[in-house]
Amino acid sequence: MKTPDLLFCTLPLLLAFAAQAQERKSAAYPAMAPIAQYRISARDDEIALARSAGPPSISGEAKVLVLGDRGYETAVEGRNGFVCFVERSWDAAFDDPQFWNPGIRGPNCANPAAARSVLPQFLKRTEWVLAGVGRQEMKAKARAAMADHEFGPPEPGALSFMLSKNGYVSDKEAGPWLPHVMFFVPHGQAPDWAAGLDGSPIVGKDGSDIEPTVLFVPVGRWSDGSLAPPPALKHQM
Repeated sequence: MKTPDLLFCTLPLLLAFAAQAQERKSAAYPAMAPIAQYRISARDDEIALARSAGPPSISGEAKVLVLGDRGYETAVEGRNGFVCFVERSWDAAFDDPQFWNPGIRGPNCANPAAARSVLPQFLKRTEWVLAGVGRQEMKAKARAAMADHEFGPPEPGALSFMLSKNGYVSDKEAGPWLPHVMFFVPHGQAPDWAAGLDGSPIVGKDGSDIEPTVLFVPVGRWSDGSLAPPPALKHQM
């Protein structure tokens, strides 16, 4: 089974394509498309898509962010500490072949720990993108931010929900993946979670040393309560 491309999902979202597939995809998205292609034309549609990341009991009380001219901006104030938004492709790992795919839409709802410790990195990356910073320069900026402790490891308990039927997380999936919960852990901790091992329900692997490691746990229902397809017997990473 293939997992989403986005790192935050993600934001980081960690697809493992074969080398040949990576070459094909990277050739398809060698550079950033015009910014209009990454936007959602109607603000209310973006709010609704962001809220679809989690069940209404969570997303209905969450802060909602939408993509503005200089970065993400608050569209709806929240009351429970969760933050919902729609990821774009640059939430992927820096070497992900779909880093500039303008079709990516990843509804995501971060819990308070993830909103404090992981989301700021994606928000800053978005500001860089909208300011015209290139991928390699962003990578250097992220490394410097880690060294200066502007960016840090995820807080304990950092997680987010991606339960929407309406996202588009990769060209491979051509829509959403399975509904899943994402756990954010410091670099080097994926083995402690048995992530990616045969028969383990936890999918993922360590990210780079300048990005949070994202682990995926598929769940049985979408945010609207309907049943999801079961995961494949063996995950592929």
